[in-house]
Amino acid sequence: MTTSSTRETEIAALETPLQAQRDLRGLVAHQIFGPLLALVTAIIVFSLTTTTFFNPDNLALIAQQSVVVGTLALGQTLIILTSGIDLANGAIMVLGSVVIGKMAVGHDPVLAAMLGVVVCLALGAVNGALVSWLKLPPFIVTLGVMSVVMAAARLYTNSQSFPITSDFLTALNNGPVIGGVTITYGVMLWIGLTAFLGYALTQTSWGVRVYAVGDNLRSAELAGIKVRRVLLSVYVVAGMIYALAAWQALGRTPTADPSGYVNGNLDSITAVVIGGTSLFGGRGGVVGTFIGALIVTVLQNGLTQAGIDSLYQQVATGVLVIVAVSVDRLARRRQVR
Repeated sequence: MTTSSTRETEIAALETPLQAQRDLRGLVAHQIFGPLLALVTAIIVFSLTTTTFFNPDNLALIAQQSVVVGTLALGQTLIILTSGIDLANGAIMVLGSVVIGKMAVGHDPVLAAMLGVVVCLALGAVNGALVSWLKLPPFIVTLGVMSVVMAAARLYTNSQSFPITSDFLTALNNGPVIGGVTITYGVMLWIGLTAFLGYALTQTSWGVRVYAVGDNLRSAELAGIKVRRVLLSVYVVAGMIYALAAWQALGRTPTADPSGYVNGNLDSITAVVIGGTSLFGGRGGVVGTFIGALIVTVLQNGLTQAGIDSLYQQVATGVLVIVAVSVDRLARRRQVR
């Protein structure tokens, strides 16, 4: 009897994480259905109402226009999954880009890029340490860091911009031509990074811990999860992603400008929310964020080609954000019941 009971306990212990992973994959798949349907609907509508939207060159342009905010949004997703938020991500990316741009003048561009990565990683670690070890609210922490970093970028550059002439630093805006359309390395990097993070979140123990911390921090602590380490790791990984976004930005606009991407933080949050990730943590994923970033760009591109004023584009995006948050709120209430 003892042996049989022990075996049953061992089997149950093995099956529990497997079942959790299966449930997690099903949840992620379900949550991207709405954003994907919205994206397909928008593409169909603009294809029928304009003559130039649905052509290879324009579709490639939409993808290229999405990469910077889309990459920023991947890091934002990780933080929001832990029930946090990062208002400083755009500022961190800009500081990383101007550090790279200024250092590249008369120096090795690879070394300059490495320095930019260090800066973004360090700032991500600072955010993570303040949130995880001092237990300060992420909103307040990142709001303060955003102000400091924005000022630091202007002080470091004397509010000047630096043209980027290095082929290495602008390489992500190049790529192979397939069917007459350029598929940039930046788009490839964005897709690859989304796939990698999607795997890490759904197929690794680190990803399970990230979702657990965001869903219920207290329960995660009681389950033996080292919450501080998880939170710190999330902010550090996000910092690395912001460094990649800085590289993307230098490829898209070959100028390191301390006043660039002033709305990068809000745009990234918009992509995350429209993509189905809950602002309350523990629900969503990077695939939805990828789709959300495309939705925002498709709306901007399609409405522009339809001759609609840019103010209405902002209205449409704002309505989408409110609808997405409302749907998430209702879904959570049903789960509680």
